[in-house]
Amino acid sequence: MASFIFSLLPPFFFIIFLIYKTCNGQKTGTKIPSGQMGFPWIGETIGFYRAQRKNQLFESFFQPRIKKHGKIFKTKLMGSPTVVVNGATANKFFMSNEFKLVVSSWPTSSVELMGKNCIMEKQGDSHRCLRGVIASILGPTGLQTMVPRMCRSVQKHLVENWENRGEISLHRSTKTLTFTIVLECLFGISVDLDTMFGVFENVLEGVLAAPVNLPGTKFSSAKKARAKIQNVLVDEVRRKKEAMEGGREEEDGMLLSSLVAALIRGEITEDEVVDNIVLLVFAAHDTTSYAITMMFKMLANHPDCYTLLLKEHEDIAVTKRPGEDLTLEDVKKIEYTWQVARETMRLCPPIFGSFRKAIAEIEFEGFTIPKGWKVLWTTYGTHYDEEYFPDPMSFNPSRFADPVQAYAFIPFGGGPRLCAGYQLAKLIILVFTHYVVTRYDWSLVDPDEPVVMDPLPFPSKGMPIKISPKHNY
Repeated sequence: MASFIFSLLPPFFFIIFLIYKTCNGQKTGTKIPSGQMGFPWIGETIGFYRAQRKNQLFESFFQPRIKKHGKIFKTKLMGSPTVVVNGATANKFFMSNEFKLVVSSWPTSSVELMGKNCIMEKQGDSHRCLRGVIASILGPTGLQTMVPRMCRSVQKHLVENWENRGEISLHRSTKTLTFTIVLECLFGISVDLDTMFGVFENVLEGVLAAPVNLPGTKFSSAKKARAKIQNVLVDEVRRKKEAMEGGREEEDGMLLSSLVAALIRGEITEDEVVDNIVLLVFAAHDTTSYAITMMFKMLANHPDCYTLLLKEHEDIAVTKRPGEDLTLEDVKKIEYTWQVARETMRLCPPIFGSFRKAIAEIEFEGFTIPKGWKVLWTTYGTHYDEEYFPDPMSFNPSRFADPVQAYAFIPFGGGPRLCAGYQLAKLIILVFTHYVVTRYDWSLVDPDEPVVMDPLPFPSKGMPIKISPKHNY
């Protein structure tokens, strides 16, 4: 009897093995990337979050696994089997196959707080429609009319928040400024900054938190803040819609007008209008303010670069009459500053990467990625690789004087999901930098201030800087 039972064990374990492979999406003969799946369900999520909070995702999480398993490896994050891919070839493959092999796949908390009807969740025709509306405002004509508005917004902010101050928090200042610019200059929505800024910040704190809607949790607080924003924006959208339908207001070159016009034509819904306002405010204001802050840190640590940048802006300033705004043509001449900004975003990317979900079984470079698994591309996978950027950890803006390899520099993503606000972010960075460096002398209070993440990166002390007005201003 015992021998009979033992004879059944090999086929029994073989069946269990097949069931395990099937449940993990692996077919016989396929080659899943190597790597560790970690603990049941949570996988390696704890290690991922621990590294993220310390702003050590590359050093503590990605780099050790790349060294052990190669540029393509598997893990399990937030309950999902995930393949992490690195390199320009991988970036191009997965970004260009959006909607075909992969689709955007954000954590549940992000989707609920940004909105299920925002562009990051849209696929196919719905995505193209919304992207077309946004692109129409951020094209050459829209940008040309936006530059003077932005100039006035920046100058007003500096007068109200920098004048007669010996020290300011650069990160806090740029966050409130970009928040105002996005709502007022892009959407044409007047805001009560003291009230709305704090509410939006509360939502941001929950976008990557565990989706546990219990009192006292970050996600619960964020949901309540999101409801307040929803009420304010719905009222604004309905007021705008009623005015446009009644002929009291026409399209004014603002994104809210374009979105409401599409709403009136029946192309999009009210929820889509509101959710995309929320998304674009977050996508633009937090990442752009971080990029500006870190750029100034890099300039403080590299005075030779600052000398070149300052001369570029002074050459433009001397061509302007007192009180005359910059034009889009002026901004196009600010080339070296944009090199500095790109080199900063290469070394200090505002986002570490983005998740996708395989909607079909994918064959890539000899590996199989099962349908339903997540795919994570990372900025570090190319930004810190000497194959694309020689001496990658050094700050060298001139490397962007010539074109870089496609899909190697990806702070704004790529393919159909290329950040819709890319040109807006560029404009904010260049215009803000122009008015600061031509009107103020400045220096860092703490050059060694560490950067932390919660959930996005930020300087731990807010990057305080000492400021004094230039004598010629």
